[in-house]
Amino acid sequence: MENKWLDDLATEAGITSEYINAYGKPQAIPAETRHRILEAMSKNKPVDRPVSYLQDSSSPKVKVIIQGQEITLPLKELNSYQWQITTEQGEVFHGHCQHQLTLPSDLPLGYHTLTLIPKVEQEVSSQQQTMQLIVAPERCYEPKALMHGEKLWGACVQLYTLRSENNWGIGDFGDLKYMLQELALRGGAFVGLNPLHAIYPAMPENASPYSPSSRHWLNIIYIAVHQVEDFKDSAKAQAWWHAPETQLKLQQTQQAEWVDYTAVMALKMAALRLAYPQFKSRTGDDPQKIAFQQFVTKGGKNLYSQAVYDALHHKLYGENQTYWGWPVWPEKYREFDSEAVKEFCHSHPQEIEFFLWLQWIADIQLAECFTTSQSHHMPIGIYRDLAVGVAQGGSETWCNRNIYCTQASVGAPPDILGPLGQNWGLPPMNPHVLKAQSYQPFIELLRSNMRHCGALRIDHVMSLLRLWWIPQGETADKGVYVHYPVDDLLAILALESQRNHCLVIGEDLGIVPEEIVDKLRDRGVYSYKVFYFERNEQGEYRSPDEYPVQAMATITTHDLPTLRGFWQNGDLTLGEGIGLYPDKALLAELYTERKRCRQALLASLNQHGYLSELSETLPITEPITDKQPLSQQTALQMQTEHPMSASINYAVHHYIAHSNCALLGLQPEDWLDMENPVNIPGTTEEYPNWRRKLNVTLEAMFTDAHIRQLLQTVREARKQAS
Repeated sequence: MENKWLDDLATEAGITSEYINAYGKPQAIPAETRHRILEAMSKNKPVDRPVSYLQDSSSPKVKVIIQGQEITLPLKELNSYQWQITTEQGEVFHGHCQHQLTLPSDLPLGYHTLTLIPKVEQEVSSQQQTMQLIVAPERCYEPKALMHGEKLWGACVQLYTLRSENNWGIGDFGDLKYMLQELALRGGAFVGLNPLHAIYPAMPENASPYSPSSRHWLNIIYIAVHQVEDFKDSAKAQAWWHAPETQLKLQQTQQAEWVDYTAVMALKMAALRLAYPQFKSRTGDDPQKIAFQQFVTKGGKNLYSQAVYDALHHKLYGENQTYWGWPVWPEKYREFDSEAVKEFCHSHPQEIEFFLWLQWIADIQLAECFTTSQSHHMPIGIYRDLAVGVAQGGSETWCNRNIYCTQASVGAPPDILGPLGQNWGLPPMNPHVLKAQSYQPFIELLRSNMRHCGALRIDHVMSLLRLWWIPQGETADKGVYVHYPVDDLLAILALESQRNHCLVIGEDLGIVPEEIVDKLRDRGVYSYKVFYFERNEQGEYRSPDEYPVQAMATITTHDLPTLRGFWQNGDLTLGEGIGLYPDKALLAELYTERKRCRQALLASLNQHGYLSELSETLPITEPITDKQPLSQQTALQMQTEHPMSASINYAVHHYIAHSNCALLGLQPEDWLDMENPVNIPGTTEEYPNWRRKLNVTLEAMFTDAHIRQLLQTVREARKQAS
């Protein structure tokens, strides 16, 4: 009986009992796994009511509706109500009803308050009910250029990979501004970025942008220190800057093949600590002082707690490097509201304000980048990336413990290439606590990440429907899917998207359940189409006109090999060398499949007339004109082992640029014909992930004749596709 009771509770909590696996077969979930996830979800709840926060559907605390839809709410056990809706704009609607309430269909968009006052025998009862009413639009925001049918393109950049003549060994907001200007001159519509989330100033080597400390604030390592006014005005900072020792360290970080996060962070923190007293010396009526105070006030508790975490972490980690995060801090510091933390805040106000100031500087510089893109009339400008979760021991879980289930982590179930699945080590948000809090944490997260940008990419967008939860201490194959209130979350996403004029792109790679495909499309979320994967059942690459309009096309991603790496099997060779493929039979099949991919790609490029540029590298006897397919004999020649060449690179870019997708994102690594990837999924120490730089500076890249010609070809092809 007890197991049956727990099974029912797990089902009520959205914990699935089976799913369709990577082989298309139903996969049952053991009852023990479901019960463990139920326990993780029910922490700090009474034993006899482990999911006591599950909402009673007849009296919810929040109701999300689509504008214009007529919605009725059942009113339980009471005969008559007075009702009142106070809108976010201050407008008041009121009336009375019996047994059910039919909401007005002309309510404005926004977050409103609905109050129900029951009447009992003509006497107004004191027991009134209040709930939040969220009225959302049907679709997310889309820029005018897309609404008019234009085909836009831009660069997808891992910001830290950028080299330049001015940065300090890592790409920064100064480089971003420069790149936006250069792309705008060449017809580019945006620069897409890796997540800019706050990581760990005290532990800079924990560099994965997809395992951040907090998704609400920025990674201060991206500050372009040489552009900070108080750094330039500080005599002490400038003396330090011009010292031979400093210049030598700078030269070393700039010339390093891989990003040296420790050295870069040490340089930047030293410079910014020297610049901070210059800022402090400003008078109270100084415009920058006023702007800083406004930023701090608007950031509220969330911003303050981030600064406290960074200041406290910096102190503790400096004393003992086992203190990687709050779960292993001295117990008195593990709760943000503890007396010890309050005492730390009281005794270290300047240190906390310093970290507040760093967040302000980062925010200012990102805002300036976006302003630059708008002044250059880029239809999107910047598109940011929202990671699927946060690290277990970071500031976001420290400050918002109640909403995160730290006894579980999220990942992906087993598939053909990963028989044990993936465990990302990120604690999931509790969907029931999220709803009990009227979705406020989700709303704030969207607002934080829709700042200073024209588009937002949501990593693993299927998380709005379901996430693969793994019990603490288990491997990823011992997980289970947990469902989220997808319709409510998508409606709120559309509302915040419209309010912030922010296009939404959903990264929908991997196992995509059919039920979410239509929901995403109908709500105006753009899909994500990676060229490598766009093949039909016969293994043929899709023609450009077969790509959907409401999508972003790209050749590759940060988790996949570069174009040269793909063509030359560089990812397979590298993976074999670091032990990722112990099954030699599987590895042999991967090599065989890659050869089939190359053959199919060459056949498709030829069929659609994009191989004419190869006339200089192959012995072809007949003349070739632009967009004219090669002869059958030459096409067969191409289907032998042919090394990567500038012509093939050009042909692939030309092909994807004619894609029917409204958006196209290209990687500078492919313009530069680089081979090594920036990240190898499933590795930690085996490969220096998140550290590989571009092989030339931005200044050199944008003056390179070949790249200028390539981008001009892309620009013209996008116009032709419009």
